[in-house]
Amino acid sequence: MTARLTARDITLRYGERVVSTRLSLDVPDAAFTAIVGPNACGKSTLLRALVRLLQPADGQVTFDGREVGDYPGKALAKQLGFLPQDPLAPEDIKVRQLVGRGRFPHQGLLALWSAQDERAVTRAMAASGVSELADRPVQELSGGQRQRVWMAMVLAQQTPYLLLDEPTSFLDITHQYQLLGLLAGLRDEGRTVIAVLHDINQACRFADHLIAMRDGRVVAEGDPSKVVDSALIKEVFDLPSIIVPDPVTDTPMVVPTLQGD
Repeated sequence: MTARLTARDITLRYGERVVSTRLSLDVPDAAFTAIVGPNACGKSTLLRALVRLLQPADGQVTFDGREVGDYPGKALAKQLGFLPQDPLAPEDIKVRQLVGRGRFPHQGLLALWSAQDERAVTRAMAASGVSELADRPVQELSGGQRQRVWMAMVLAQQTPYLLLDEPTSFLDITHQYQLLGLLAGLRDEGRTVIAVLHDINQACRFADHLIAMRDGRVVAEGDPSKVVDSALIKEVFDLPSIIVPDPVTDTPMVVPTLQGD
């Protein structure tokens, strides 16, 4: 397994609150990595550190052997595309304008809009299913529509790495599976996808590398078919379960055995 994006012995904190201590991992290249775990276990914090929005208190995050903090902003933005959990759109901005902001790393000092920029935006909107919304103000859209617009903006950035924090939030089940299928397709084309997902069964179905976290630490990582079992689900989520083969993909499927009153 090769890894251009790595974390070594990083300690992550917000002020005095420590989230993770001496956490290390390698993000496999050209793979779909899903990060799973309970709320507040450090998943989003880890993503923020990988894209240098959070500076580790100790240790280092590197890309191609160089600390991410040493890269010029545009240079790093050409490599790592990031979708945060709760992005905010400028007031009155329209869909095409917001998606177009993904082209910023590729523009020079004169910021001239090129035919290549136009093609990237058009393709990104089509891939995310928002082409018909191009002239709509973002603030008028539903939560699910806005999420797909944000996804289009990240796709328009055309980075080899996509880091996505809960990209299926607000999406109905059809759009969730369409988006995950799109991400798997990008992986198949050679791009690297790292996504925080809440649905363990979706993670097992679409990802080929799983990172399971609890209390700021990595409990297990690897191929879902090799690391997901009832003991792991109990340790990570405190959920009794059995693991059965997904009837469509034969990947692990978690079936809770917790009974209601």
